[in-house]
Amino acid sequence: MSKQHVAVLMGGWSSEREVSLTSGRACAKALREEGFAVSEIDVGRDIAEQLAKVRPDVAFNALHGPFGEDGCVQGLLEVMGIPYTHSGVMASALAMNKPMAKDIWRSHGLPLAEGKVVHRSAFLAGPVMQHPYVIKPLNEGSSVGVHIVFENDNYQPQDDADWKFGEHVLVERYIPGREIQVAVLGDRVLGAIEIRAHGRFYDYEAKYTDGKATHLMPAPVHRDVYDEICVQALKAHQLLGCRGATRSDWRYDDTAGEPGRFYLLEINTQPGMTPLSLVPEIAAHGGISFGQLVRWMVEDASCGR
Repeated sequence: MSKQHVAVLMGGWSSEREVSLTSGRACAKALREEGFAVSEIDVGRDIAEQLAKVRPDVAFNALHGPFGEDGCVQGLLEVMGIPYTHSGVMASALAMNKPMAKDIWRSHGLPLAEGKVVHRSAFLAGPVMQHPYVIKPLNEGSSVGVHIVFENDNYQPQDDADWKFGEHVLVERYIPGREIQVAVLGDRVLGAIEIRAHGRFYDYEAKYTDGKATHLMPAPVHRDVYDEICVQALKAHQLLGCRGATRSDWRYDDTAGEPGRFYLLEINTQPGMTPLSLVPEIAAHGGISFGQLVRWMVEDASCGR
C-alpha cells in the first residue's frame, strides 16, 4: 500500500476541541496497530507549516467543528495535494451550514421539521414559534448551543452570555419521540441506532459522558421504518456529495403509535470516533472492528472529490 504515513489532525480551536483530541488519539492508536506510521498533529494556525514538515502520505481528519468540518481544512489539504479522509470541500461546507443543507434536502423531498433562520433580536418580541421549539447555532456540532424551549421557558439567546455562535439562529419545531442516528460508509448504510438520553435530550454531556445515555443497536423500531430511514440517510449523504463516513441525526415521532413519522435533523461529515461514539458502535455491530474502520477511511482518502 502506498499510503503508509498518516498524519492524524486533531484538536484545533473550536468548541469541540476536547472531543477532537479524544477522537484523534483513538484513531492514531488504531492506525498504528494496523501497521501505519502515524504523526499526531494538534492543529494550530500554523497547520500548513506543520504538514509541510511532517510530509504525510494522507491526512486523517479527526477535527470537529469550524475549520475542521466546514471545508476550510479540506481546502488547505486540496491546495497542498494531500489526500484526506471524510467529505470534500463542498460537501463539508454544505453539511456544516444547517439551513443550506436543509434547503437542498427539502427540494428533494426529504422529511424535515418546520424551521427558519431568525436574528437574535427577534426573540425580544416574544416566542418566534409556537412552543415547544428548538434553538440551534447555524454551524456547530455535538449539540453545542442547542436549547429546547418549552412552554413558560423564557430563554433568549441575546441574554445568554454563553451564546457565542453569531447573530442568527436556526429555530425548528420540536419533534417529540425518539432519537435515531444512522451511519453511512461510502455508498452503504451501516445501520441505525436509537439513543435514549437520561436527561432532557441527547446533549453534549450525554454524548461524551459514560452512563448518560442508553444505546440500542439496532434501533428497535418497525422494520419498514428502519429500512426507510436507512434509505433516506443514504440519500441525504449523496445529495450533499458526501464521501467517507457520515452520521445523520433523526427524530422518530411514534407518540401516536407505530409506524410513526421520522424527520431528518442534520448530517455530520466528521462523526466522533471516541469510545462512546456511534459510528464505531454501529460498525462493530456489523462486524467491522475499529481498526478496520479507520483503515477503510485511510484507504478511501482522496483529493478532488
